[in-house]
Amino acid sequence: GAKIPLNFGKSFGFEDYGPDCDSMRITAFLDIPGQDNLTPLARLEKYAFSDNIFNRQIIARGLLDVFRDFSNNEEDFLTVMEIVVRLSEDAEPTVRTELMEQIPPIAIFLQESRPKFPTAFFEYLMPIVVRYLTDVNNQVRKAGQEALLILLEQDLIAQSDIENKVCPILLDLSAPDSDDEYKVEAVNIICKMASMLSRTTVEQMLLPRFCELCSDGKLFQVRKICAANFGDICNAVGQEATERLLIPKFFELCSDSVWGMRKACAECFMAVSYTTSPEVRRSKLSPLFISLISDTCRWVRQAAFQSLGPFISTFANPSSAGLYIREDGSLSIRPLMQDVNSNSCQLSNNITLMPSSTNATLPSSEQPVEIKPEPSTEETSAEVNTKLSVENLSKDTQEESSDCCTSPGEDVSRLSQGDRVAAGVIEVTKDSSFPGMNSRLQSAEDVFNTFLYWRPPLPDISQDLELLQFKTEKHKDSCSVPCNNCVASSEIKKVLESLQEHIDDPDVQAQVQVLSAALRAAQFDSVGDCEAKKLEESSGKLQPKTTSDEVVVSGGTCSQAEEDTLSSPASQDDTRDLSASGDIIPQPLLDQYLSMTDPARAQTVDTEIAKHCAYSLPGVALTLGRQNWHCLKDTYETLASDVQWKVRRTLAFSIHELAVILGDQLTAADLVPIFNGFLKDLDEVRIGVLKHLYDFLKLLHADKRREYLYQLQEFVVTDNSRNWRFRYELAEQLILILELYNPNDVYDYLRHIALTLCSDKVSEVRWISFKLVVAILQKFYANNANALGLNFINELVVRFRHCSKWVGRQAFAFICQAAVEEECMPVDQFVEHLLPSLLSLASDPVPNVRVLLAKALRQTLLEKAYFKSVGNPHLEAAEETVLALQSDRDQDVSFFATIKLKQGNVDSTAIEKHN
Repeated sequence: GAKIPLNFGKSFGFEDYGPDCDSMRITAFLDIPGQDNLTPLARLEKYAFSDNIFNRQIIARGLLDVFRDFSNNEEDFLTVMEIVVRLSEDAEPTVRTELMEQIPPIAIFLQESRPKFPTAFFEYLMPIVVRYLTDVNNQVRKAGQEALLILLEQDLIAQSDIENKVCPILLDLSAPDSDDEYKVEAVNIICKMASMLSRTTVEQMLLPRFCELCSDGKLFQVRKICAANFGDICNAVGQEATERLLIPKFFELCSDSVWGMRKACAECFMAVSYTTSPEVRRSKLSPLFISLISDTCRWVRQAAFQSLGPFISTFANPSSAGLYIREDGSLSIRPLMQDVNSNSCQLSNNITLMPSSTNATLPSSEQPVEIKPEPSTEETSAEVNTKLSVENLSKDTQEESSDCCTSPGEDVSRLSQGDRVAAGVIEVTKDSSFPGMNSRLQSAEDVFNTFLYWRPPLPDISQDLELLQFKTEKHKDSCSVPCNNCVASSEIKKVLESLQEHIDDPDVQAQVQVLSAALRAAQFDSVGDCEAKKLEESSGKLQPKTTSDEVVVSGGTCSQAEEDTLSSPASQDDTRDLSASGDIIPQPLLDQYLSMTDPARAQTVDTEIAKHCAYSLPGVALTLGRQNWHCLKDTYETLASDVQWKVRRTLAFSIHELAVILGDQLTAADLVPIFNGFLKDLDEVRIGVLKHLYDFLKLLHADKRREYLYQLQEFVVTDNSRNWRFRYELAEQLILILELYNPNDVYDYLRHIALTLCSDKVSEVRWISFKLVVAILQKFYANNANALGLNFINELVVRFRHCSKWVGRQAFAFICQAAVEEECMPVDQFVEHLLPSLLSLASDPVPNVRVLLAKALRQTLLEKAYFKSVGNPHLEAAEETVLALQSDRDQDVSFFATIKLKQGNVDSTAIEKHN
């Protein structure tokens, strides 16, 4: 057991190695012949079983290097494996911990680099991982658990080992008679590994035990772990097993006597709801959530209110909203645009909702939109409640997708077909090439659709619909007085009856709702009371189930008290508005959400409850749809005038998202006044609208957008002049905003802002502003506004080339270089109006200016084809200037004039080094 000599190693000995020496080759000493005259393999064995603990730790820490050294010889490799197995039984816990931490990288090495040892990991190393799960030392067990999760995540454990080795040991450790500490650790591992295993494995081997642990009466820690990870387990097993086995357990946990359990359930409620069907979500989870939001414990109520908005967002209906998956994998929504004062509808631009969790699966086409949990920072949380962007709507996808636009004279067949197209187009699948890794979204063309494959085929009703349309038009022609409401009711009945045997399917329910609503609307003015009753009976038996005190109206629901108003045609639009929101979101949930702005809530629940309400509002608005914006309008206005600037800041960061949801008409009427208020608010609020200024302005009509031209200059003034990042953000946004205005507006308004920013005290603001100046030049010449471009160039020459301060003259060199780099103007214009002034900087007394001139000429101008052409009259002048700079008395100037650096763009950071 001699201690390792200090002179071992090529350039250093063991004394140079500490706990953080991972970047060094720890086992280099094995290659150097020492005083013991042993071979490297014998020396490895000697120190692996030394009496000195430090020696054994070093060997364990360097096992990856050992395998690299000895893997070329099969016999030596197997000898090393046997040494590792013996070392894994070391009595010292720190040695075992060090060894276990090396198992994942060794496994990856064996998997990727040494395929000639395909079974080495499973035969030698996997048993060590399993054994360490029951080690007596908790640090060793923790290392084993972390290694297991890494191996599962990297898909390095065979399915047979998972089923025959890993799962059985976890089931033993989580048994009712198991040690408490082991049980807590085991249930934690079970919950974490569930998302990495196949659905069959989780459902057959782990789900029964998880259900037992949810009811563990001995340890509340076990139940709390189950509650905290309940959403992940639901996602792992899918909708059927969730509703059959897990929802009853979730009810138990939500009524647990320990408030921490109920709080954990409230926090994961959205994830659980995401995995259930719309019926279960509405009939079971909604009342359950109301019980949590009314809990006696303040902390439970607080968690429930924070989850209320995300939970409401799960009620978003893909069938009526028209969800589909784009080629880039983003979840896109095609909402309807409905004028609040009329029945006319038109399709708006698409709203793209980026999936917030790529490892979530959608078991059916009816799964809702998932909203991200609130990030830790205010700025981020407000920005990304729902990641929304706008894209142009292609002609081949412009189809009606909801019954909210149904008018009495509208073509029933087109509506039904549109609803079929909108429904059932979403599916999330796991990438088979990366088992256990994150899932991904497929494109609409390639998606596997349960609507198409996993049920008996639906009857083809297209001919019936065509016949219905024909008879309707024929009957219409025969009427002495034109009437859009005259339809062949018996034919509609036949179509409805053909769908009756499939009424349990949500997609068919959507079709039935459209047909039934259109039929009722068409019959309001022309059908007598008796005939109306018969129609209601024939179509009512096909309606999706509603509560006893609800009546279906045009795809929505209303209370029994409102039913009488349906007989009046004049009240039809109002009734539809009243009932639509209740059909999408259960009214108690919406009422609780709207109450979050009540000042009393801040006293009894959470002082930041208004901020949580503001954070979730885009998701709730998206779920309700723009036709129900009136339900949220007052709440939004209350939040926008909240005394807490954090609440207003949250709204400011997401107002552009809400504008996409509401469309241009509602935005102009309801959001623009609030947006204007934010522009005059504190800098902490103004930064929210500033960061997405371009996103908001591009949604406005051109005339409304022009009103903000003069207001943009107000952003230059800040509460605190040291807040330079505010002005930097303004310059970045202006570069984008240029495309929204014509050249004359840019010259009259935005040019002044750009020049002001170019003179900022902070260099970072100046450099981004120079890029803004180049973008303005590009705007002028791209739109053939050459006169404006020339005027701007002359102003730049006066302001910067002849500036008394050297930083201004240096800025002129940078602007010229960037102008050539970006090709923002015709070359003839550049060489005539800018090049002479640029070359004159060669005699500037300040070296920093000449350095930038040398860079501009050597790296940019002389690399352009125009200046490389033989006989170019301007080439000679440029080359003469470069030669003069090469003999400059300043070393940096001569260096950059001589060396052509390999860089593809202008690096302002490098330029700053010469300031």
